[in-house]
Amino acid sequence: MPLPAMPLPTTEPVIRVSPLPADANTYGDIFGGWLVGQMDQGAGLIASRTSRGRAVTVAVDGMQFLSPVHVGDEVSVYGEIVRIGRSSMAIRMQAWRRERHGEETNKVTEATFTFVAIDDEGRPRPIGDDEGRPRPIDKE
Repeated sequence: MPLPAMPLPTTEPVIRVSPLPADANTYGDIFGGWLVGQMDQGAGLIASRTSRGRAVTVAVDGMQFLSPVHVGDEVSVYGEIVRIGRSSMAIRMQAWRRERHGEETNKVTEATFTFVAIDDEGRPRPIGDDEGRPRPIDKE
């Protein structure tokens, strides 16, 4: 039974990539770990830009695989910040696929990634400015 149609995110993808045979099992389905890695990498780009420095993944919540990804599909990863704390941020990530030679797209999975901004010694550091206000999120 096909999944119901969902609207694509209105933002630009953080990452767009096509998986290769080495990223798949013997049936040509992409490993879930590969997809999680792409989403984590995209979330990391957002976290580093937002915190203006190093940030690390501390949790991933709510991932469920809705549809398989195959070798050669175009995978687009989208993300948005949903919460900024003193040193942490929650980033909602979505992965979508499009067949290599078609236009039909569908959501593969989504999850919320939590990142913590850290200093050079690996200790949590504030994301905010000197007064503790969250840094603005650049939408460009």
